[in-house]
Amino acid sequence: MSTRRHFVKTGGLALLMAGQGSRLITGNDNNERDPGKFGNGPEVKDRLDQGPFDIDQDQGWLELLITSPSKKPIRNFGTGLAAYTCEENGPAVAVREGRETLEQSIEKLATLPFTDVLYIRCNWRDIQDAPGKLNPFPAWKLTFEAARQYNLRVGFRVQLSNPEIQPGQLALPDFLQQKIPVVKIGWRKDLKGNYLTDFEYREPQYDHPEFQKAFRELNDLLADGYNGNPLVEFMDMMMYGFWGEGHTSNLPNPFPDYLTALNTTLGMTRYQVETWDKTPLLINTQPDISKTGNRECLDYAMREGCWLRSDSITHIEEPKQVDQLANRPPWLAVAMENGAYRHYDPDKIQLDENGIPSYECSFLHVLDLGANYWSLWTEADNLRRYHETWPEGFSTLQRRMGYRVRPSWIWQRKRYETSEVILAIANDGVAGVPGILRIIIESPDITFRQSGCLDAGHPYGGRIRECNFILPKGMEGQQLNLRAEIEVKGIVRPVTWACAQTLNEDGSLSIRLKYFNDPGWRKGV
Repeated sequence: MSTRRHFVKTGGLALLMAGQGSRLITGNDNNERDPGKFGNGPEVKDRLDQGPFDIDQDQGWLELLITSPSKKPIRNFGTGLAAYTCEENGPAVAVREGRETLEQSIEKLATLPFTDVLYIRCNWRDIQDAPGKLNPFPAWKLTFEAARQYNLRVGFRVQLSNPEIQPGQLALPDFLQQKIPVVKIGWRKDLKGNYLTDFEYREPQYDHPEFQKAFRELNDLLADGYNGNPLVEFMDMMMYGFWGEGHTSNLPNPFPDYLTALNTTLGMTRYQVETWDKTPLLINTQPDISKTGNRECLDYAMREGCWLRSDSITHIEEPKQVDQLANRPPWLAVAMENGAYRHYDPDKIQLDENGIPSYECSFLHVLDLGANYWSLWTEADNLRRYHETWPEGFSTLQRRMGYRVRPSWIWQRKRYETSEVILAIANDGVAGVPGILRIIIESPDITFRQSGCLDAGHPYGGRIRECNFILPKGMEGQQLNLRAEIEVKGIVRPVTWACAQTLNEDGSLSIRLKYFNDPGWRKGV
């Protein structure tokens, strides 16, 4: 087990088992599930009529088309499998051991048939070595190049602290260590109190003015290059503590008191939310075991539309975290990480009494949480071999994870002496739409076009949402195309329908309107 996982298992979990874990969000348990707690989601400025569409409204109707769910992977923004090109210990083991180059490792990950997102986790020192500018390390640049070449997206987190590289280094760049005090927070111990390290772990003094000044500069520099960048899927929020997760395991925090910790961490959260106005931010749902204000940060971030992530929850399975993620507002995405089974080594797979691989039993729980993303970690060869040996696991995620929308029923009605088209948009995925879904109906030559949006998050996972379009007179018999887009933070991206029926090259679905004298019309009343 890695140092990181052992920290969480022997530290964070021990505190939770002892009943010392803090609440995730202010308020009582019932209020946390109150649908109105976080409002109605992002504002919908071009809202479609979403019914109900009663039979007494029309002068006749018929079913134009029905669709069935696709069994194939659908690559859309807001969902997917994320391969790690770099994690807190560096790139793939083969690169660290000199058995392959960094370029080869990232190429392998990018070309896996089930990779949708390339993910970078790096230290602050890896992307900045001097004031006023970024100087990203090679893995950063190669990841963006691979995403561009293979039509993938990129997610990333810049760690403000990383215990994996101590005591030799800190995540903090060298030029800042001359200005920012570093606080010793203690030795790592096991549950019996035995020392596991011969050095004290160190944390930067987060509340120091020079740290805050440098943090804001880092945030601004990143946003200048990547806020709204079409290649960027999301940014993991830069939080306090180990790996940027909002904790220092079972070690003390470096703050002088709780209020200082709360004001500092909440201020850092606010600054990131206010700066990243185009790219989704993910905030970790780490319980407040370090007493630094996590629940207040999470409450604020969720109200501002931040997505959620959890590290290692399929390993720890802390009940409150599971409940928080599964019962989140439906317009917020969730990214889940592989904690216990990071390397997918097929030679080390254990099967349960039913013959189910231990990895699969773990990661399929992301479907129970209604998650949008799952991590694949760094080992491309292991991932490929695992998928070849047990293909059903990743394939199941590809068929069900996130949102998978399609026009399930399409009706044409006679109304107002013209045609009305009613759509029942189904979501075959386990998650709501992480934003606002726009529906477009248009002619192939775009001389006619109507569009509008469903309410935020709709259709929810496993549910249906209806909408309608009143067409101009005289369009009977014409071909029209139906397509969709997702809007998140004002940025609009295309959505490919997840139906088994043949689609056009742009992911749209074609229908042909019936003439009023065609057979098959049913009386409305």
